[in-house]
Amino acid sequence: MKVALSIREMSNLSPMFHTKCIRSIERRELSTFERIGLYKSDCPYAKHSMFSCRISRSSFERNSGTTLTKPLNKAALAAVMVNIPCNWLLIFHFDMGIAGAAMASSFAELCSLAILSVHILRKMNRQAYGLKWQFDRNILQHVCRVSVWSMFNQFIGVASWFAFFVAVEHLGEMELAATNVIRSISTLFFVIVNSLAATTGSLVGNLLGAGQKDLVLPLCNRVIRMGYAVGGPLIILSIICFNPIFSIYSGNGDLMRTAHLPFVVALLNYVFALPGYVYMNAVTGTGATRTTFIFQAATIIAYQIYLWSVSCFSTSLSVYWTAEYLYVILLGVLSVIYLKNKRY
Repeated sequence: MKVALSIREMSNLSPMFHTKCIRSIERRELSTFERIGLYKSDCPYAKHSMFSCRISRSSFERNSGTTLTKPLNKAALAAVMVNIPCNWLLIFHFDMGIAGAAMASSFAELCSLAILSVHILRKMNRQAYGLKWQFDRNILQHVCRVSVWSMFNQFIGVASWFAFFVAVEHLGEMELAATNVIRSISTLFFVIVNSLAATTGSLVGNLLGAGQKDLVLPLCNRVIRMGYAVGGPLIILSIICFNPIFSIYSGNGDLMRTAHLPFVVALLNYVFALPGYVYMNAVTGTGATRTTFIFQAATIIAYQIYLWSVSCFSTSLSVYWTAEYLYVILLGVLSVIYLKNKRY
């Protein structure tokens, strides 16, 4: 689990740091198990990073639930402007490696939290949104009943990536390096997916509060079309410009040839991931977090079975990446079935 968290943390780093890691792999300075040991040794920093991220994210979700996006944009911009120079300073200048990256992320989240806190304290009606210091046992129990399933969702989401990277690791160092770079590049596009999906959950909650249940599916379809319009051209451009983009991370010819087809497979998953996550977050927006957990658990079981089956007959990295198609398609189908029954 610690290894998975560290790998996920790597996807947020600057291209320069990825280049340094890939070149280290190309020179074979570290064995696979030595790299894993290095990640483990830096995990205390990653834990602090995850903790600060959760605090900042709670403020983020409070604002997104009220559809106030301007303070979110300011907070996100501040986090990016702080994270980039801090990454360079801590990773390269102080030579702190992955630990520096985690600390930079923590400081960036802290700045984001500060901006959101100022906005909440100065510009929001704290009385209207219940932002006051008091203990209400009934409300606390209700919140815990809803949020505990969301916590489990986050946990099994990390577990699925852990299993994926463990499976890819058995293919070899070159495949593992290619997967790290592909994951880093594809993160840009899944920022679009996650942003639209999170917004959908907030808007669905607002629709249900207004008694407009019949508009939930049309809203989801509209968000999906918007996501295709925004992300589609970027996906096509990235596939066409594979060599220039990948060369930012590494100019190794063997690594580029290994990653080319899996890169295309990973990016085309955007077509299925967008509706899958939008519909899943729509279910979450109805307050059915337990149902979302059941859907995700069932999907991850199928995902693990597929990965195990693939590992028995194939050594192609591209085939391994198709597991992501299965994951998001099943998630989307189960969510649509739930939403069409309108039992919420």
